[in-house]
Amino acid sequence: MNETEACIALNMVPKLGPVRLRRLLEVFGSPQRILLAKPDELRQAAGVGPEIADAIVHWEDHADLGAELTRIEDFGAHVLIQSSPLYPPLLREIHNPPIVLYVWGALTEADRHALSIVGSRKTSHYGLESAKKLAYQLAYAGLTIVSGLARGIDTAAHQGALAAKGRTVAVLGSGLMNLYPPENDLLAEKIASSGAVVTEFPMTVAPDRETFPQRNRIVSGWSDGLLVVEAGLKSGALITAGQAGDQGRSLYAVPGPIDRTTSAGSNRLIQQGAKLIMGAEDILEDLQILLPESPRLQPTPARSIQLTGSEQAVYDAITQDETPIDRVIAKSGLPPGTVSSTLLLLEMKKLVKQLPGQHFVKLL
Repeated sequence: MNETEACIALNMVPKLGPVRLRRLLEVFGSPQRILLAKPDELRQAAGVGPEIADAIVHWEDHADLGAELTRIEDFGAHVLIQSSPLYPPLLREIHNPPIVLYVWGALTEADRHALSIVGSRKTSHYGLESAKKLAYQLAYAGLTIVSGLARGIDTAAHQGALAAKGRTVAVLGSGLMNLYPPENDLLAEKIASSGAVVTEFPMTVAPDRETFPQRNRIVSGWSDGLLVVEAGLKSGALITAGQAGDQGRSLYAVPGPIDRTTSAGSNRLIQQGAKLIMGAEDILEDLQILLPESPRLQPTPARSIQLTGSEQAVYDAITQDETPIDRVIAKSGLPPGTVSSTLLLLEMKKLVKQLPGQHFVKLL
């Protein structure tokens, strides 16, 4: 059994965890020797009581190593341990670094320069567009975007990085054979083809309430800084922000409207000292020590589209915030039927987008 295989087996032992493993390694020197140790020897490590010692001695009752290695190979994944050259160096330094990282795709040296982006699953159009835009610009500038593949802000961050043809890493709260949420299967495949999908959990582990907080410490610990794009007061993104603070990471937040509950948490982070982010330049400026020659951000070229009088009136009545159709009708001064048909034309020209509840936003 080699070192990686021994770490995979230890990672499958219930309740062992990375902190106890580190203490065991200080005593035994290698994961292979830990698996061969006797119960009395194992208890020499702090925090290892009879239950944990017995679980390690009888590790084969908990872990079918041969079957796990077959699953990893069949899936097309590989495993990094803390001594692996491509194991993220900042992640190795946190209090409880993962024993192993299952990797679908490939990590590179470039992933040492990374920024994590998180936010709410239930978000506004403003939050989604902000996450996509910032992730696009930061990935274009050379940063790897790390997020959690969750609905909402995480998904938008990954999509933005992919659109820039940059690198992005998705950290799962489950095993690779239980991707969550299921609607992001195709997105995960795209990430794996040009970046990596990673997890510390064995291949078949299903997501639950305990796995996501464990995942979040990896998201925050991987990077030089954490950006919270949009988060309510009870958002899990705030837990990740707290972990980032404990890990000594730079903390950034995008401000949101003061009357929106979806922005209350991220606005509070700014009150508490997170750097207010108005554009990607704010983060790049903060990380100049890592990126001394960052490419200049290229603005999206303006589109020249001729509009009729009614189209222009309706277009001008819509803002980049969510605008209800009643307000569009009132501001444009046009009949409701004309406004409805004109909105459809503007959607076809990709100038506006309809949101739930007959709200509209301006795209250009």
